[in-house]
Amino acid sequence: MTNIKRRLATILAADCVDFSKYMELDEVSTLSGLNACRVIIDSNIEDFGGRIFHTAGDSVIAEFDSPVECVNASVRFQKALMERNKDSSVELKLLWRVGIHVDDIIIEGDNVYGSGVNVAARLESHCKPGQILVSRVVREQVAKRVSFSIDASGTRNLKNIATDFEVFSVMVANLNTANFQPQREKPREVNEVLSGNETAVIGSLIANKKLKLAILPFKNLSKNEESHFLSDGVVEDLITEFSMMREFEILSRATISDFKVGVDDAIKFSVGYAVDFLINGSIRSSGNRIRLSIELMDAQSGNVVWSNKYDRVLDDVFEIQDEIVRKITIALLGEIQITSLQRSKRKPTENFSSYELLLRGKEQHHKYTKDANQLAIGFFDKALEIDSGNAQAHAWKACTLGQGLIRKYTEDSNFDEKYQLLLKHLTMAHDLNENDFECHRMLSAVYLSNHDYGKAEEHGRIAYRLNPNDPRVLSGTGEVLVRIGDEAVGITLLEKALTLDPIPMGQTTSDNRYKDLVLGYYCAENWDQCASYGIRVKDVDPRTWLLLYFSLMKGGVDLSEESGFRSTKSQFIGLNWEEIIDRFHLPAPEKNKELNEFVSHLKEKYG
Repeated sequence: MTNIKRRLATILAADCVDFSKYMELDEVSTLSGLNACRVIIDSNIEDFGGRIFHTAGDSVIAEFDSPVECVNASVRFQKALMERNKDSSVELKLLWRVGIHVDDIIIEGDNVYGSGVNVAARLESHCKPGQILVSRVVREQVAKRVSFSIDASGTRNLKNIATDFEVFSVMVANLNTANFQPQREKPREVNEVLSGNETAVIGSLIANKKLKLAILPFKNLSKNEESHFLSDGVVEDLITEFSMMREFEILSRATISDFKVGVDDAIKFSVGYAVDFLINGSIRSSGNRIRLSIELMDAQSGNVVWSNKYDRVLDDVFEIQDEIVRKITIALLGEIQITSLQRSKRKPTENFSSYELLLRGKEQHHKYTKDANQLAIGFFDKALEIDSGNAQAHAWKACTLGQGLIRKYTEDSNFDEKYQLLLKHLTMAHDLNENDFECHRMLSAVYLSNHDYGKAEEHGRIAYRLNPNDPRVLSGTGEVLVRIGDEAVGITLLEKALTLDPIPMGQTTSDNRYKDLVLGYYCAENWDQCASYGIRVKDVDPRTWLLLYFSLMKGGVDLSEESGFRSTKSQFIGLNWEEIIDRFHLPAPEKNKELNEFVSHLKEKYG
């Protein structure tokens, strides 16, 4: 069992203001500025006896034995950062927020967990730029030991912690920037999943509970030490992958180490920690081959809802580990959503959580009918009534409104009203959680459907940066890039989506992946590859049919001699091609023109 220690500590959480916005504008200058600030911050933390244990992008979290030293360090580096900003040679002037709290922490190796971390992060998110906010316990221990005052700043609603949490501001001349407005709290989930009994305590405070997962230690069915290394590595990486997804809470590795063995033990474990789904597995090696088995269990019923086996040659254990983690994560996400959706259908409507209503809305959205479109909007509205901060519900409602506009489910007289509502929910989704890859994925898709290619690219690239292994992100971003002229990168993403997730959730073939690549290779004018993927599509739709035979024609094929064309031309030639071609969402006028001319040629010769 991992050696776990508990002790009292002072936690400092710091964050750069508007870092994501600056990265959008100029990555090189922003990273250069960030590194310069980090030199100042890190050296001061070290000088005052602190230890940095977590950094992610623009954030820093450190622990101190002394709250006095912690506050002094923060004041020192905030002053130094302000002096840096006064230097006329500094192009990008970055401001930082700091939150400080004293509490019991859990130490596992080099990692630190506990409510002290969460409270400090929440305090930081409520700071004005350049401000330092501390909790009452910090003020009480520090006030008489420092040369500056620490004044009451009222109460704050610290999400999932307290609604009237007292906060105090460290008052230092020229430090606080009064001309800035307080920032909206971001849903920063830094180490929110606690170990031991604290998990159940925090879980009970969450009004709109997320799904909670536990990945149990995998069984090593062989005595091969390398197999043990792989099984532990897969478990650790799966925990990391799921911890980055805001739809879920996942128990820490320290907590799952308490689990013993057996199905009965698993049920007791899940009841004790209020777990919704259990993931377990085993690994066996023989010679140079290795087999990993994994299953997903519904903790409420004890039923196995999904299982799979992975057989590999053990040439590169790290490559195998990465591949398995990617594929398992994709499969598990799909199965968890499906099972949660089925479970919600057995519950009275009044007991739905915001997440379950979100799933119900998404289910209706994907039916692509006028009635289902209205039902989906109703589910998203109910999800937002329960939790107005559900960023994905805002994004999905916007996407569904866009679907209604594109498919003409909305009366023309209501178009402008619906479009403004769509934009409102897009903005709210982004404001609530600018670091949720799902929101950016949705934003990219909606902007693409509305032919705002710049915004579609912007949000697609952000989604990819936040989650480069999600096949939906890969396909969505790839579709945007091939349309705007970055065909090589776009096709690479589309090929990766096919490799990672050849048959997407809810489908029975790889048709959609192939169709994406048909479009990609058409945009790249690679006629051989376009046709190669086109002939693999089993259920051919009008757009695929058009691009397939256009590419064959460009490749020198006489369509009158092509049996597939001869057998299908009567089915497709008479369609409303102007509307179909418009749905390609191609920004280049010459592409639309050449496809319309090709259709005219087909009608004239074969119609």
